[in-house]
Formats: sequence, C-alpha cells, structure tokens
Amino acid sequence: MGAVRTAVIGLGMMGRHHTRVLRSLPGVELVAVADALGDRHGVADGVPVMPSASDVLRLGIDAAVVAVPTSAHEAIALELAEAGVHCLVEKPVASDVAGATRMVSRFDEAGLVGAVGHIERYNSALQELRRRLDAGELGEVYQVVTRRQGPFPARIADVGVVKDLATHDIDLTSWLLGSPFVRLFAQAAHKSGREHEDLVAFSGTLADGTVTNHLVNWLSPFKERVTIVTGEGGSFVADTLTGDLWFHENGTVATEWDAVSAFRGVSEGPVTRFAFAKREPLVAEHEAFRDAVLGDRSRIVPLCDGLQTLRVAEAAIESARTLSIVHPLAPSEHPEGTPA
Repeated sequence: MGAVRTAVIGLGMMGRHHTRVLRSLPGVELVAVADALGDRHGVADGVPVMPSASDVLRLGIDAAVVAVPTSAHEAIALELAEAGVHCLVEKPVASDVAGATRMVSRFDEAGLVGAVGHIERYNSALQELRRRLDAGELGEVYQVVTRRQGPFPARIADVGVVKDLATHDIDLTSWLLGSPFVRLFAQAAHKSGREHEDLVAFSGTLADGTVTNHLVNWLSPFKERVTIVTGEGGSFVADTLTGDLWFHENGTVATEWDAVSAFRGVSEGPVTRFAFAKREPLVAEHEAFRDAVLGDRSRIVPLCDGLQTLRVAEAAIESARTLSIVHPLAPSEHPEGTPA
C-alpha cells in the first residue's frame, strides 16, 4: 500500500487538530474533510470540504477519523465500516455500551482497524511512567490518583463530565496497571443547569487490588491534569498538561524530629524530575493508527478498550445515581480469585 488515503469527519474542536496533523504526517494523504456546517475554523486549506461521510466515501478512502459529536459516532462509524474503511473514533467511543458493542462487533467481523482516541496513552509523561512501572521501578503499586479539573468547554453538548473527561482517567489507569476496574463508588453533582453531571468524584478497585481515586469536574477556574501512582518505592507524579514526570522516593534517612516522624508511615526522600523527549500526543496517536492500517496494530487503543472504558463510565454514572457500589464487569469477566 502507498500513502493511506484518509479523511476527517467532523471539523469541530478536535477535528481541526486531526486535520492539521494528518496534512503533514508521512505516509498519509489527506483526501477530504467533512462537516455539515462546513469549514468553520478554516482548516481545510485546499482539501475538499464535503457535507457528509457519504460524500467522502465517493472519493475512495482507506481510513477516516470520526470527530463528530458523540451521539453520531456509532452511525458514522458503521457506515464507514460497511464501506470497508478503517476508523479512528474520538472518545468516548459511543453514547452508550450497546452502541459501542455493535461497533466492536462490526469492525471485528469486517477485519478492519477500529481505534478509539484515548489520547492520554500517547502523552510522553504517561508513556515514560508506564515504562518505569513495567520495569518494576516502583515495586508493588498501591494506589492511583487522578485529578482532571477545569472550566466548562462550550463545545460539549451531548455528554457529561464522566463520559467526556473521566473516560481519560479510566482508560489511563487501567492501561498503566494493565488491570480492569472491578468495583467503584461515585458521587456526582449538577451545578451548571445542564442535563448532565459536571462534577464527579469516584473511588475504585482494579482486579489486581490497586485502589484508585478520581476527581473530575468542569467547575474549576484553573486547568489541572495530574496522575499520581504510589507504591513500595514512593510516588510517581505525572502532569499531562506539561508532559512532566517526577519521582518522590521513599527516604532512607531517619527523621529526628519526633513530633513529625510520629505522623509518617514513610519518610521523604529525593525528588527527581525526569528528562525525556516530549512529542505531541496527537501526532503519536496518528502514527499508531497509520501503522495499524498498514498492518501493525500493536500501538492503537482498540475499540474493545473503548467499550470497556465506557462500561466503567456508565457504572460511575449509575453509582452516583443510586449511591451504591457498582461492578463494571459481568461476573464471568472477573479475573479468577478477584472478589466481586
């Protein structure tokens, strides 16, 4: 295969960035973009602008990015799959688990690449953190904490903060530890007058026993994207806004101040800020998708992972509604030996 003939469906907040990256990505030919409202952000730059995915299909494409509102993900992705087109679908993968399940089945049956845009996996800080966790640098992992807070983005219309924002933290937590959520308890709030929640706080347990805690909202006047992983050796702190990663090591020097040492289970040790190459996550995501279309699917986030993340998100919404503990996995899916 030569250059992968690709189109972008949806030219909103993310679609315009997909268009920018694809235009300059080696091995990819951006054939067309599509949006019912036209090129509102002026990103086409000579590339044909079509009103719909159906119009784009007539040009003959190999792959497409689906960056339309969440409510339209399933219909457009299934239309593209029917035409034999590989797809990268923005997160959340679909409006609900039923729709996501249909998408996974259709792409699997057709043998097509189906990927979901959980872009945090491609953040340099989290990739470096995952590499160090896999190397055993932290020892046994005890806890993952995430904070994802900021002002309300006017672009969001059809989902709440759980499906739009918390899905990032659900996916990156399971991916970092290689373990699914088996139970969670959530509380949510509706403060902005919208149908959907704009704040959620939930704690969970992964199949490997790791305890997790997540704070996500659209109500903060500052933007924060932090992941903290604590274990035997100390704590890794990743800031995905800046791409920075620190390691706060457990100390080996005894604390001589008795009034302080009495309140600490561990002592403070050296703090290291790591230096590593920082690449734009969206470029890395598109390289992985391009390579998957060409035969190497090892680095994409497959649709089935997006489905599992959506299951956890819906479990969080249900937990907040009923104020009860919810188990995202069916009993048959629980890893052997894991208590339900």
